[in-house]
Amino acid sequence: MVRKGTAKWVYDFAEGDASQKNLLGGKGANLAEMTNLGLPVPPGFTITTEACNAYREGAQEFPEGLLDEVAEHLKQLEETMGRQLGDPRDPLLVSVRSGAPFSMPGMMDTVLNVGLNDDSVKGLEKQTGDERFAWDSYRRLVQMFGKTVMGVDGDLFEEAIDEAKDRTGVETDVELGTKDLKALVKSFKKIVKKEAKREFPMDPTEQLHLAIDAVFKSWDNKRAQDYRRRNKIPDSLGTAVNVQTMVFGNKGDDSGTGVAFTRDPGTGEKKPYGDYLQNAQGEDVVAGIRNTIPLDEMGRLQPQAWAELQRHMATLERHYGDMNDIEFTVEKDKLWLLQTRIGKRTSVAEWVIALDMVDEGLIDDETAVRDRLTADKLDELFKPIIRRDLKEGKDPVARGLNASPGAAVGRAVFTADDASEWAERGEKVILVRRETNPDDYHGMVASQGILTSAGGTNSHAAV
Repeated sequence: MVRKGTAKWVYDFAEGDASQKNLLGGKGANLAEMTNLGLPVPPGFTITTEACNAYREGAQEFPEGLLDEVAEHLKQLEETMGRQLGDPRDPLLVSVRSGAPFSMPGMMDTVLNVGLNDDSVKGLEKQTGDERFAWDSYRRLVQMFGKTVMGVDGDLFEEAIDEAKDRTGVETDVELGTKDLKALVKSFKKIVKKEAKREFPMDPTEQLHLAIDAVFKSWDNKRAQDYRRRNKIPDSLGTAVNVQTMVFGNKGDDSGTGVAFTRDPGTGEKKPYGDYLQNAQGEDVVAGIRNTIPLDEMGRLQPQAWAELQRHMATLERHYGDMNDIEFTVEKDKLWLLQTRIGKRTSVAEWVIALDMVDEGLIDDETAVRDRLTADKLDELFKPIIRRDLKEGKDPVARGLNASPGAAVGRAVFTADDASEWAERGEKVILVRRETNPDDYHGMVASQGILTSAGGTNSHAAV
Protein backbone atom coordinates (compact mmCIF):
# COMPACT_ATOMS: atom_id res chain seq x y z
CA MET A 1 0.00 0.00 0.00
CA VAL A 2 0.99 3.61 -0.58
CA ARG A 3 1.94 5.38 2.65
CA LYS A 4 -0.70 7.78 3.85
CA GLY A 5 1.44 10.25 5.79
CA THR A 6 -0.71 13.14 6.97
CA ALA A 7 -3.02 13.15 3.94
CA LYS A 8 -6.77 13.39 4.40
CA TRP A 9 -8.38 11.25 1.74
CA VAL A 10 -12.12 11.76 2.38
CA TYR A 11 -14.30 14.86 2.94
CA ASP A 12 -17.95 15.05 3.92
CA PHE A 13 -19.97 17.28 1.57
CA ALA A 14 -20.34 19.86 4.35
CA GLU A 15 -16.54 20.10 4.77
CA GLY A 16 -15.73 21.47 1.31
CA ASP A 17 -16.61 24.33 -1.01
CA ALA A 18 -16.47 25.32 -4.69
CA SER A 19 -12.90 26.62 -4.45
CA GLN A 20 -11.56 23.07 -3.86
CA LYS A 21 -12.29 21.62 -7.30
CA ASN A 22 -8.67 20.47 -7.80
CA LEU A 23 -8.93 18.42 -4.59
CA LEU A 24 -12.61 17.40 -4.59
CA GLY A 25 -13.23 17.46 -8.35
CA GLY A 26 -15.77 19.76 -9.95
CA LYS A 27 -18.72 17.61 -8.93
CA GLY A 28 -17.61 17.15 -5.32
CA ALA A 29 -16.72 20.83 -4.86
CA ASN A 30 -20.10 21.95 -6.19
CA LEU A 31 -21.98 19.34 -4.15
CA ALA A 32 -20.23 20.81 -1.11
CA GLU A 33 -21.13 24.35 -2.20
CA MET A 34 -24.81 23.44 -2.71
CA THR A 35 -24.89 21.63 0.65
CA ASN A 36 -23.57 24.73 2.40
CA LEU A 37 -26.14 26.88 0.55
CA GLY A 38 -28.87 24.77 2.14
CA LEU A 39 -30.08 23.28 -1.16
CA PRO A 40 -31.63 19.79 -1.22
CA VAL A 41 -28.55 17.61 -1.82
CA PRO A 42 -28.59 13.91 -0.82
CA PRO A 43 -25.90 13.47 1.88
CA GLY A 44 -22.57 11.90 1.01
CA PHE A 45 -18.80 12.25 0.94
CA THR A 46 -15.99 12.75 -1.58
CA ILE A 47 -12.76 10.78 -1.98
CA THR A 48 -10.09 13.20 -3.19
CA THR A 49 -8.15 13.41 -6.45
CA GLU A 50 -5.02 13.01 -4.31
CA ALA A 51 -6.28 9.56 -3.28
CA CYS A 52 -6.77 8.70 -6.97
CA ASN A 53 -3.22 9.74 -7.83
CA ALA A 54 -1.82 7.82 -4.85
CA TYR A 55 -3.76 4.80 -6.12
CA ARG A 56 -2.28 5.25 -9.61
CA GLU A 57 1.25 5.67 -8.23
CA GLY A 58 0.84 2.61 -6.03
CA ALA A 59 0.19 0.08 -8.81
CA GLN A 60 -3.60 0.43 -8.45
CA GLU A 61 -3.70 -0.26 -4.73
CA PHE A 62 -5.75 1.86 -2.35
CA PRO A 63 -3.50 4.21 -0.35
CA GLU A 64 -2.97 3.34 3.29
CA GLY A 65 -5.82 4.57 5.48
CA LEU A 66 -8.27 5.27 2.63
CA LEU A 67 -10.65 2.40 3.35
CA ASP A 68 -10.58 3.27 7.07
CA GLU A 69 -11.66 6.84 6.24
CA VAL A 70 -14.33 5.55 3.88
CA ALA A 71 -15.65 3.33 6.69
CA GLU A 72 -15.72 6.28 9.12
CA HIS A 73 -17.61 8.53 6.70
CA LEU A 74 -19.96 5.71 5.73
CA LYS A 75 -20.79 5.17 9.42
CA GLN A 76 -21.56 8.89 9.78
CA LEU A 77 -23.74 8.73 6.67
CA GLU A 78 -25.58 5.69 8.04
CA GLU A 79 -26.21 7.54 11.31
CA THR A 80 -27.49 10.59 9.43
CA MET A 81 -29.87 8.50 7.30
CA GLY A 82 -30.87 6.07 10.06
CA ARG A 83 -30.11 3.09 7.81
CA GLN A 84 -27.13 0.84 7.11
CA LEU A 85 -25.59 0.04 3.73
CA GLY A 86 -27.33 -3.03 2.33
CA ASP A 87 -29.30 -3.78 5.51
CA PRO A 88 -31.73 -6.60 4.61
CA ARG A 89 -34.50 -4.94 6.66
CA ASP A 90 -34.13 -1.28 5.61
CA PRO A 91 -31.17 -0.76 3.28
CA LEU A 92 -29.16 2.39 2.67
CA LEU A 93 -28.11 2.47 -0.99
CA VAL A 94 -25.47 4.75 -2.48
CA SER A 95 -24.22 5.93 -5.85
CA VAL A 96 -20.51 5.97 -6.67
CA ARG A 97 -19.68 8.66 -9.24
CA SER A 98 -16.54 10.11 -10.77
CA GLY A 99 -15.79 13.83 -10.65
CA ALA A 100 -12.67 15.29 -12.26
CA PRO A 101 -11.53 18.90 -11.72
CA PHE A 102 -12.69 19.66 -15.29
CA SER A 103 -15.95 18.44 -16.78
CA MET A 104 -15.51 15.19 -18.74
CA PRO A 105 -19.13 14.18 -19.44
CA GLY A 106 -19.59 10.43 -19.71
CA MET A 107 -15.88 9.68 -19.99
CA MET A 108 -15.53 8.00 -16.59
CA ASP A 109 -17.66 5.59 -14.65
CA THR A 110 -20.70 5.66 -12.38
CA VAL A 111 -22.42 2.89 -10.40
CA LEU A 112 -25.90 3.36 -8.94
CA ASN A 113 -27.85 1.38 -6.29
CA VAL A 114 -24.75 0.01 -4.55
CA GLY A 115 -25.83 -2.07 -1.56
CA LEU A 116 -28.52 -4.17 -3.22
CA ASN A 117 -28.34 -7.95 -3.12
CA ASP A 118 -30.72 -10.93 -2.88
CA ASP A 119 -31.59 -10.01 0.72
CA SER A 120 -31.62 -6.20 0.71
CA VAL A 121 -33.86 -6.10 -2.37
CA LYS A 122 -36.55 -7.55 -0.11
CA GLY A 123 -35.83 -4.82 2.44
CA LEU A 124 -36.21 -2.23 -0.32
CA GLU A 125 -39.58 -3.79 -1.17
CA LYS A 126 -40.72 -3.30 2.44
CA GLN A 127 -39.17 0.16 2.69
CA THR A 128 -41.03 1.44 -0.36
CA GLY A 129 -44.04 -0.87 -0.57
CA ASP A 130 -43.22 -1.29 -4.26
CA GLU A 131 -41.97 -4.69 -5.37
CA ARG A 132 -41.53 -3.69 -9.01
CA PHE A 133 -39.42 -0.66 -8.12
CA ALA A 134 -37.13 -2.75 -5.89
CA TRP A 135 -36.45 -5.30 -8.61
CA ASP A 136 -36.03 -2.64 -11.27
CA SER A 137 -33.36 -1.03 -9.07
CA TYR A 138 -31.67 -4.40 -8.55
CA ARG A 139 -31.52 -5.24 -12.26
CA ARG A 140 -30.03 -1.77 -12.89
CA LEU A 141 -27.28 -2.43 -10.34
CA VAL A 142 -26.37 -5.84 -11.77
CA GLN A 143 -26.36 -4.39 -15.30
CA MET A 144 -24.30 -1.30 -14.46
CA PHE A 145 -21.96 -3.09 -12.04
CA GLY A 146 -21.45 -5.93 -14.50
CA LYS A 147 -20.48 -3.57 -17.31
CA THR A 148 -18.59 -0.90 -15.36
CA VAL A 149 -16.88 -2.86 -12.61
CA MET A 150 -16.63 -6.41 -13.94
CA GLY A 151 -15.90 -5.62 -17.60
CA VAL A 152 -18.89 -7.41 -19.13
CA ASP A 153 -19.94 -6.31 -22.63
CA GLY A 154 -22.93 -4.00 -22.06
CA ASP A 155 -24.62 -5.15 -25.27
CA LEU A 156 -25.25 -8.56 -23.67
CA PHE A 157 -27.48 -6.94 -21.05
CA GLU A 158 -29.28 -4.80 -23.64
CA GLU A 159 -29.91 -7.89 -25.76
CA ALA A 160 -31.44 -9.66 -22.74
CA ILE A 161 -33.71 -6.64 -22.14
CA ASP A 162 -34.76 -6.61 -25.81
CA GLU A 163 -35.57 -10.32 -25.61
CA ALA A 164 -37.69 -9.70 -22.50
CA LYS A 165 -39.58 -6.89 -24.25
CA ASP A 166 -40.17 -9.03 -27.34
CA ARG A 167 -41.31 -11.94 -25.21
CA THR A 168 -43.82 -9.84 -23.28
CA GLY A 169 -44.90 -7.67 -26.22
CA VAL A 170 -43.94 -4.29 -24.73
CA GLU A 171 -41.94 -1.44 -26.24
CA THR A 172 -40.03 0.03 -23.28
CA ASP A 173 -38.35 -1.33 -20.15
CA VAL A 174 -40.73 0.63 -17.89
CA GLU A 175 -43.54 -1.61 -19.15
CA LEU A 176 -41.83 -4.78 -17.90
CA GLY A 177 -43.53 -6.26 -14.84
CA THR A 178 -42.04 -7.49 -11.57
CA LYS A 179 -41.91 -11.09 -12.80
CA ASP A 180 -40.02 -9.98 -15.92
CA LEU A 181 -37.54 -7.94 -13.86
CA LYS A 182 -36.87 -10.85 -11.49
CA ALA A 183 -36.14 -13.01 -14.53
CA LEU A 184 -33.82 -10.32 -15.89
CA VAL A 185 -31.86 -10.17 -12.62
CA LYS A 186 -31.40 -13.93 -12.81
CA SER A 187 -30.37 -13.71 -16.46
CA PHE A 188 -27.98 -10.81 -15.78
CA LYS A 189 -26.25 -12.71 -12.98
CA LYS A 190 -25.73 -15.65 -15.33
CA ILE A 191 -24.21 -13.29 -17.90
CA VAL A 192 -21.88 -11.88 -15.23
CA LYS A 193 -20.77 -15.32 -14.08
CA LYS A 194 -20.11 -16.51 -17.63
CA GLU A 195 -18.30 -13.39 -18.84
CA ALA A 196 -16.48 -12.28 -15.66
CA LYS A 197 -15.73 -15.79 -14.41
CA ARG A 198 -17.08 -14.97 -10.95
CA GLU A 199 -20.41 -14.44 -9.21
CA PHE A 200 -21.97 -11.02 -8.84
CA PRO A 201 -20.81 -9.87 -5.34
CA MET A 202 -23.44 -10.01 -2.61
CA ASP A 203 -21.43 -8.21 0.12
CA PRO A 204 -22.45 -4.48 0.11
CA THR A 205 -19.04 -3.35 1.41
CA GLU A 206 -17.26 -5.32 -1.31
CA GLN A 207 -19.58 -3.72 -3.88
CA LEU A 208 -18.63 -0.25 -2.57
CA HIS A 209 -14.89 -0.94 -2.61
CA LEU A 210 -14.99 -2.47 -6.10
CA ALA A 211 -17.04 0.49 -7.40
CA ILE A 212 -14.50 3.00 -5.99
CA ASP A 213 -11.71 0.96 -7.56
CA ALA A 214 -13.52 1.02 -10.93
CA VAL A 215 -13.97 4.80 -10.86
CA PHE A 216 -10.27 5.30 -10.07
CA LYS A 217 -9.36 2.97 -12.97
CA SER A 218 -11.70 4.81 -15.34
CA TRP A 219 -9.46 7.91 -15.17
CA ASP A 220 -7.03 6.01 -17.40
CA ASN A 221 -9.48 4.30 -19.76
CA LYS A 222 -9.12 4.96 -23.49
CA ARG A 223 -12.10 7.28 -23.89
CA ALA A 224 -11.01 9.42 -20.93
CA GLN A 225 -7.45 9.63 -22.30
CA ASP A 226 -8.76 10.55 -25.77
CA TYR A 227 -10.98 13.24 -24.26
CA ARG A 228 -8.11 14.73 -22.24
CA ARG A 229 -5.83 14.84 -25.30
CA ARG A 230 -8.48 16.62 -27.35
CA ASN A 231 -9.34 19.09 -24.56
CA LYS A 232 -5.77 19.60 -23.23
CA ILE A 233 -6.55 18.33 -19.73
CA PRO A 234 -3.46 17.06 -17.82
CA ASP A 235 -3.30 13.37 -16.89
CA SER A 236 -1.86 14.33 -13.50
CA LEU A 237 -5.12 15.78 -12.13
CA GLY A 238 -6.85 12.50 -11.30
CA THR A 239 -10.53 12.07 -10.50
CA ALA A 240 -12.38 12.36 -7.22
CA VAL A 241 -15.07 9.82 -6.26
CA ASN A 242 -18.42 10.90 -4.82
CA VAL A 243 -20.31 8.44 -2.62
CA GLN A 244 -23.85 9.73 -2.21
CA THR A 245 -27.13 8.54 -0.76
CA MET A 246 -29.34 7.19 -3.54
CA VAL A 247 -32.56 8.97 -4.38
CA PHE A 248 -34.84 7.36 -6.91
CA GLY A 249 -36.52 8.78 -9.97
CA ASN A 250 -37.95 5.39 -10.92
CA LYS A 251 -40.54 5.10 -8.14
CA GLY A 252 -43.52 5.76 -10.41
CA ASP A 253 -45.22 8.58 -12.28
CA ASP A 254 -44.65 11.04 -9.39
CA SER A 255 -40.90 10.56 -9.83
CA GLY A 256 -38.38 11.29 -12.57
CA THR A 257 -34.96 12.62 -13.49
CA GLY A 258 -33.58 15.36 -15.66
CA VAL A 259 -30.82 17.67 -16.81
CA ALA A 260 -31.54 21.39 -16.66
CA PHE A 261 -29.80 24.57 -17.80
CA THR A 262 -30.80 27.81 -16.12
CA ARG A 263 -30.83 29.42 -19.60
CA ASP A 264 -30.99 28.09 -23.13
CA PRO A 265 -27.39 27.02 -23.97
CA GLY A 266 -28.11 27.27 -27.68
CA THR A 267 -29.62 30.75 -27.89
CA GLY A 268 -28.89 32.29 -24.49
CA GLU A 269 -32.59 33.01 -23.94
CA LYS A 270 -33.44 33.55 -20.28
CA LYS A 271 -35.64 30.53 -19.71
CA PRO A 272 -34.97 27.04 -18.30
CA TYR A 273 -33.91 24.45 -20.86
CA GLY A 274 -33.24 20.73 -20.69
CA ASP A 275 -34.56 17.18 -20.76
CA TYR A 276 -36.83 15.29 -18.37
CA LEU A 277 -37.83 11.65 -18.04
CA GLN A 278 -40.70 10.49 -15.87
CA ASN A 279 -40.19 7.32 -13.83
CA ALA A 280 -36.48 6.98 -14.69
CA GLN A 281 -32.96 7.12 -13.24
CA GLY A 282 -30.28 9.56 -14.38
CA GLU A 283 -28.40 7.18 -16.66
CA ASP A 284 -31.56 6.81 -18.75
CA VAL A 285 -31.25 10.47 -19.76
CA VAL A 286 -27.54 10.67 -20.55
CA ALA A 287 -27.34 7.24 -22.17
CA GLY A 288 -30.07 8.24 -24.63
CA ILE A 289 -31.85 4.87 -24.34
CA ARG A 290 -35.23 6.54 -23.89
CA ASN A 291 -36.62 9.62 -25.60
CA THR A 292 -36.93 12.54 -23.22
CA ILE A 293 -39.48 15.35 -23.04
CA PRO A 294 -38.65 19.07 -22.91
CA LEU A 295 -37.89 20.28 -19.40
CA ASP A 296 -40.79 22.74 -19.21
CA GLU A 297 -43.27 19.86 -19.63
CA MET A 298 -42.16 18.74 -16.17
CA GLY A 299 -44.48 21.48 -14.86
CA ARG A 300 -47.47 19.53 -16.15
CA LEU A 301 -46.30 16.27 -14.55
CA GLN A 302 -44.83 17.48 -11.23
CA PRO A 303 -45.82 21.15 -10.74
CA GLN A 304 -44.56 21.41 -7.15
CA ALA A 305 -41.10 20.03 -7.96
CA TRP A 306 -40.96 22.21 -11.11
CA ALA A 307 -41.65 25.38 -9.13
CA GLU A 308 -39.00 24.42 -6.57
CA LEU A 309 -36.45 23.66 -9.31
CA GLN A 310 -36.95 27.12 -10.80
CA ARG A 311 -36.34 28.75 -7.40
CA HIS A 312 -33.11 26.78 -6.95
CA MET A 313 -32.03 27.71 -10.49
CA ALA A 314 -32.36 31.39 -9.59
CA THR A 315 -30.39 30.83 -6.36
CA LEU A 316 -27.54 29.12 -8.22
CA GLU A 317 -27.34 31.80 -10.92
CA ARG A 318 -27.12 34.53 -8.30
CA HIS A 319 -24.50 32.61 -6.34
CA TYR A 320 -22.27 31.65 -9.27
CA GLY A 321 -23.02 34.69 -11.45
CA ASP A 322 -23.31 32.43 -14.48
CA MET A 323 -25.54 30.01 -16.33
CA ASN A 324 -25.68 26.64 -14.53
CA ASP A 325 -26.11 23.07 -15.71
CA ILE A 326 -27.99 20.95 -13.11
CA GLU A 327 -28.70 17.24 -12.73
CA PHE A 328 -31.70 16.45 -10.54
CA THR A 329 -34.06 13.72 -9.42
CA VAL A 330 -37.66 13.87 -8.27
CA GLU A 331 -38.55 11.10 -5.81
CA LYS A 332 -42.25 10.90 -4.95
CA ASP A 333 -42.67 14.63 -5.73
CA LYS A 334 -39.58 15.60 -3.67
CA LEU A 335 -36.81 17.39 -5.58
CA TRP A 336 -33.13 16.53 -5.07
CA LEU A 337 -30.15 18.24 -6.73
CA LEU A 338 -27.38 15.81 -7.69
CA GLN A 339 -24.91 18.09 -9.43
CA THR A 340 -24.32 21.59 -10.71
CA ARG A 341 -21.59 23.17 -12.80
CA ILE A 342 -21.12 26.16 -15.08
CA GLY A 343 -23.02 25.20 -18.23
CA LYS A 344 -21.42 24.85 -21.65
CA ARG A 345 -22.99 26.99 -24.37
CA THR A 346 -22.72 28.02 -28.01
CA SER A 347 -20.92 31.17 -29.08
CA VAL A 348 -24.22 32.96 -29.74
CA ALA A 349 -25.51 32.03 -26.28
CA GLU A 350 -22.23 33.09 -24.67
CA TRP A 351 -22.57 36.63 -26.01
CA VAL A 352 -26.30 36.89 -25.24
CA ILE A 353 -25.94 35.56 -21.67
CA ALA A 354 -22.98 37.84 -20.90
CA LEU A 355 -24.90 40.92 -22.09
CA ASP A 356 -28.09 39.96 -20.25
CA MET A 357 -26.23 39.25 -17.00
CA VAL A 358 -24.58 42.66 -17.15
CA ASP A 359 -28.04 44.24 -17.60
CA GLU A 360 -29.37 42.16 -14.68
CA GLY A 361 -26.51 43.22 -12.41
CA LEU A 362 -25.20 39.66 -11.95
CA ILE A 363 -21.79 40.53 -13.44
CA ASP A 364 -19.96 43.72 -14.38
CA ASP A 365 -18.65 44.82 -17.79
CA GLU A 366 -15.10 43.75 -17.00
CA THR A 367 -16.15 40.21 -16.07
CA ALA A 368 -18.27 39.94 -19.23
CA VAL A 369 -15.44 40.98 -21.55
CA ARG A 370 -12.52 39.35 -19.74
CA ASP A 371 -14.05 36.04 -18.60
CA ARG A 372 -17.08 35.32 -20.79
CA LEU A 373 -16.45 36.48 -24.36
CA THR A 374 -13.75 33.98 -25.29
CA ALA A 375 -12.00 34.10 -28.65
CA ASP A 376 -12.20 30.35 -29.25
CA LYS A 377 -15.99 30.61 -29.59
CA LEU A 378 -15.85 33.06 -32.49
CA ASP A 379 -15.39 30.36 -35.12
CA GLU A 380 -18.75 28.85 -34.15
CA LEU A 381 -20.47 31.98 -35.44
CA PHE A 382 -19.38 31.03 -38.95
CA LYS A 383 -20.43 27.38 -38.96
CA PRO A 384 -22.84 26.34 -41.74
CA ILE A 385 -26.48 25.92 -40.74
CA ILE A 386 -29.59 24.39 -42.31
CA ARG A 387 -32.02 27.10 -43.36
CA ARG A 388 -35.53 26.75 -42.03
CA ASP A 389 -37.14 28.58 -44.96
CA LEU A 390 -36.80 25.72 -47.47
CA LYS A 391 -37.82 26.50 -51.01
CA GLU A 392 -41.35 25.61 -52.06
CA GLY A 393 -41.71 21.90 -52.72
CA LYS A 394 -38.49 21.03 -50.82
CA ASP A 395 -39.75 19.11 -47.81
CA PRO A 396 -37.25 17.86 -45.20
CA VAL A 397 -36.72 14.11 -45.04
CA ALA A 398 -37.05 14.16 -41.27
CA ARG A 399 -37.04 16.47 -38.27
CA GLY A 400 -35.16 16.10 -35.00
CA LEU A 401 -33.56 17.81 -32.03
CA ASN A 402 -30.45 19.83 -32.80
CA ALA A 403 -27.83 19.69 -30.08
CA SER A 404 -25.10 21.74 -31.77
CA PRO A 405 -24.88 25.11 -33.53
CA GLY A 406 -23.93 23.86 -36.99
CA ALA A 407 -24.89 21.48 -39.81
CA ALA A 408 -22.85 18.56 -41.18
CA VAL A 409 -22.50 16.61 -44.44
CA GLY A 410 -20.93 13.19 -44.87
CA ARG A 411 -21.33 9.50 -45.65
CA ALA A 412 -23.37 7.48 -43.15
CA VAL A 413 -21.41 4.96 -41.06
CA PHE A 414 -22.83 2.81 -38.32
CA THR A 415 -20.01 2.04 -35.87
CA ALA A 416 -17.52 4.25 -34.05
CA ASP A 417 -14.63 2.13 -35.39
CA ASP A 418 -15.79 2.64 -38.99
CA ALA A 419 -16.15 6.39 -38.37
CA SER A 420 -12.58 6.60 -37.08
CA GLU A 421 -11.13 4.44 -39.87
CA TRP A 422 -12.99 6.23 -42.67
CA ALA A 423 -12.02 9.65 -41.30
CA GLU A 424 -8.36 8.61 -41.26
CA ARG A 425 -8.71 7.92 -45.00
CA GLY A 426 -9.98 11.47 -45.51
CA GLU A 427 -13.68 10.60 -45.77
CA LYS A 428 -16.26 12.94 -44.22
CA VAL A 429 -18.68 10.78 -42.23
CA ILE A 430 -21.86 10.99 -40.17
CA LEU A 431 -22.01 8.48 -37.31
CA VAL A 432 -25.52 6.98 -37.28
CA ARG A 433 -26.58 5.01 -34.18
CA ARG A 434 -29.68 4.26 -32.15
CA GLU A 435 -27.83 5.88 -29.26
CA THR A 436 -24.18 6.45 -28.42
CA ASN A 437 -22.20 5.74 -25.27
CA PRO A 438 -18.84 7.06 -24.06
CA ASP A 439 -17.02 4.10 -25.64
CA ASP A 440 -17.95 5.63 -29.03
CA TYR A 441 -15.94 8.78 -28.30
CA HIS A 442 -13.16 8.06 -30.81
CA GLY A 443 -15.74 7.73 -33.59
CA MET A 444 -17.75 10.73 -32.44
CA VAL A 445 -14.82 13.13 -32.62
CA ALA A 446 -13.81 11.76 -36.04
CA SER A 447 -17.28 12.44 -37.48
CA GLN A 448 -18.66 15.58 -39.07
CA GLY A 449 -21.91 14.97 -37.20
CA ILE A 450 -23.79 12.39 -35.13
CA LEU A 451 -27.35 11.21 -35.79
CA THR A 452 -29.24 9.09 -33.26
CA SER A 453 -32.82 7.81 -33.28
CA ALA A 454 -33.19 7.90 -29.50
CA GLY A 455 -32.21 10.23 -26.68
CA GLY A 456 -32.49 13.93 -26.01
CA THR A 457 -30.30 17.02 -26.18
CA ASN A 458 -28.35 15.97 -23.08
CA SER A 459 -27.51 12.38 -24.02
CA HIS A 460 -23.90 11.32 -24.60
CA ALA A 461 -24.25 11.91 -28.35
CA ALA A 462 -25.30 15.50 -27.71
CA VAL A 463 -22.83 16.55 -25.05
